[in-house]
Amino acid sequence: MSAEFISVHPDNPQVRFVRRFAEIMRDGGVGVVPTDSAYALCALTGDKSAMERIAHIRQISRKHNFTLMCRDLSELSTYAKVGNSEYRLLKNNTPGAYTFILQATREVPRRLMNEKRRTIGIRVPEGAIIEALLQEVNEPLLSCSLILPGNEEPESDPVEINDKIGGLVDVIIDGGVLSPVPTTVIRFEEGVPIVRRVGRGDPAPFE
Repeated sequence: MSAEFISVHPDNPQVRFVRRFAEIMRDGGVGVVPTDSAYALCALTGDKSAMERIAHIRQISRKHNFTLMCRDLSELSTYAKVGNSEYRLLKNNTPGAYTFILQATREVPRRLMNEKRRTIGIRVPEGAIIEALLQEVNEPLLSCSLILPGNEEPESDPVEINDKIGGLVDVIIDGGVLSPVPTTVIRFEEGVPIVRRVGRGDPAPFE
């Protein structure tokens, strides 16, 4: 069985397609979605079996750190501990191509967090398609970059993605060919931002 391949308008995502994606997610599906840093694999945060399918596709261990993609910062306090100074920095730089490593709250399933540090990666991605999908799902999606085994860069062409893993996922949202640049990763330690990786997001506000 192959994935549903849904081509969505990059600036004005069709409502019927956005709703179909949300239905598939709620049915336990694994999806491929365009973000502001290439394509990502995603599923509902509480769906353990879907998470295991993503781990199988990526050939990563269960200890891999997944990221929560949120529609806005209103969802942040449920999953991460954020002080006032951190919140202001996040508010001024989201949505955007950043992954923020923050202390996780008890609401985060242990399988999603870094066991030693008890941290979680949080994203508020930018782009009409991903923003519409997250709004319709109405909860964060667990995600990770779609980097196939043996590759170093994330996948950027939805047609090629369909050829490679169309039989392993349930839906592929075609948002066109994207530039495979990763997010900029910012880790907060005791309220102080530390740039861990420079990617698409401008690191200057955090330096």
